[in-house]
Amino acid sequence: MSEREREIPGSSIARAARLAGLPLGHAGRAALGVGKRVGGRPAEVVAAELQARTAEQMFAVLGQLKGGAMKFGQALSVMEAAMPEELVGPYRATLTKLQESGPPMGRDRVHAILAQELGPRWASTKLVEFDDVPAAAASIGQVHRGVWRDGREVAVKIQYPGAGKALLSDLSQISRVARMTGSWVPGVDIKPIMDELRERMSEELDYALEAKHQRHFARAFRDDEDVFVPDVLVDSPQVLVTEWVEGTPLARVIAEGTQEQRDEAATLYLEFQLRAPTRARLLHADPHPGNFRITPDGRLGVLDFGAVNRLPEGLPSEMGEILTYALAGDGPALVDVLRREGFIKKGIDVDPDGLVEYLDPLVEPILHDEFTPTREWLRGAANQIQDPRRPQFLLGLKLNLPRAYVLIHRVWLGGIGVLSQIGGTVPLREMVCAYLPGVDESRLPPDPDAAA
Repeated sequence: MSEREREIPGSSIARAARLAGLPLGHAGRAALGVGKRVGGRPAEVVAAELQARTAEQMFAVLGQLKGGAMKFGQALSVMEAAMPEELVGPYRATLTKLQESGPPMGRDRVHAILAQELGPRWASTKLVEFDDVPAAAASIGQVHRGVWRDGREVAVKIQYPGAGKALLSDLSQISRVARMTGSWVPGVDIKPIMDELRERMSEELDYALEAKHQRHFARAFRDDEDVFVPDVLVDSPQVLVTEWVEGTPLARVIAEGTQEQRDEAATLYLEFQLRAPTRARLLHADPHPGNFRITPDGRLGVLDFGAVNRLPEGLPSEMGEILTYALAGDGPALVDVLRREGFIKKGIDVDPDGLVEYLDPLVEPILHDEFTPTREWLRGAANQIQDPRRPQFLLGLKLNLPRAYVLIHRVWLGGIGVLSQIGGTVPLREMVCAYLPGVDESRLPPDPDAAA
């Protein structure tokens, strides 16, 4: 493959065609499968082949496009725990690959970018060692391992040529589809949501801004006993050099960890997501497992600060109020705070008691002193929320997502998905009450397990 071919396809027409090719390719293989079954091949064999080839195509297309399309794949991989097992099983390995991988740039292109960004003598004056084989390749850049001139092991993050144009092209495609979808859902104001996503995802292209955020996180968690954030050594428009984080990838804990390792990883992960907004006044907004390691000294190593949510006052106290009212069964107070925060738009009528019942599958775990999020639990909760036979189903269509909560929602939803993949037991109630502002613990019902 030539260096030109390794660049991100920038044409919106070309990228849209590749994205469209995913369902079209699946339809074509399905038609071929019908023909094979007519020819006498067992249906289950044909189905298995169809799923495997579709998974392979999905990985190839999303990985090659990178940009917003690759980020879509990463988001999908985070939430695979909520999908039905019969659907997601054949795709799980492929979706997991999307969390940390993608076709890399070649050596010549990498060296040319390093010479441009770090100077022509980068190999002798700055990076005294450099591995040409990338350690990871993701949505808008790839990471190489090296040794800095002071002897520190470092991660060298290099942005793909054309990443900005591709990301904005994908966002435009997604926006057009979202606007159509939004017109079918009466409670959702789609424009501010897409504006917020566009603004925040565009920031991921700015390595100087990412470096600023990472330095801020590193200062906030300096010498923390549970969290390690690597320091930034150098940043430029296309290259970011940071300390290397040694450790076990969270994806490996998900795949093969012991129960003890799962419990520890899940607790560290949840505690970081809850503590960071107060400690750093920033929210790490890219929750997928590829951004986390368990270090040899037992801390949570945190990577990739391209996507953050600036929270000068920390998480909104209204979040704790919403949880309190939902768990206490106070429907009128719940509707009042949701309306005040913009989750219920003006002119939308909502049944208070029905809303409490609608949210119950998602908030009920917080009542337990200890809880183990699993794929089975999340799948069951998702099925309840999305079950059109439930009287409360239509309430979900009336709820809006305010712009100020877009990234918070992304992190919480993605974090629940990751915790359900880890499958570790966490002191959920204690941690939520300790770190989430606005929770009134005196109004929460007792732990049903303790009562039993």
